[in-house]
Amino acid sequence: QGQVVESGGGLVQSGGSLRLSCVVSGNFFDRFNIAWFRQAPGQEREFVAASAWTTKIYFGDSVKGRCAISRDNAKNTVYLQMNSLKPEDTAIYYCACAFSDDPFRPNDYYSDYRNYGNWGQGTQVTVSS
Repeated sequence: QGQVVESGGGLVQSGGSLRLSCVVSGNFFDRFNIAWFRQAPGQEREFVAASAWTTKIYFGDSVKGRCAISRDNAKNTVYLQMNSLKPEDTAIYYCACAFSDDPFRPNDYYSDYRNYGNWGQGTQVTVSS
């Protein structure tokens, strides 16, 4: 229950696009908050985007306007579409999830990595200049 598996990373040229997928095993996927974080070598973990079970979505400042997040509850999958990629987007991208039944979380709740209990192994995204 709640095993997370990411896919879709790879090498892309600056300006290109990638779609990452995150599959979460188990039941009640529609009650999970799902988020993407990334971490580049020597840098702190950074929030990228989140899809709350309430259907609200959130984005980190560094990717706003360049990313879209969507979920398919029938497939237990969340997608992160990244466009206009830059070399500074190079990082390992991690998907994380947490079951929730509280619809009144503050917005910054979803960007805090401490609120997610299950994490995937990560998928490497490399953007060449």
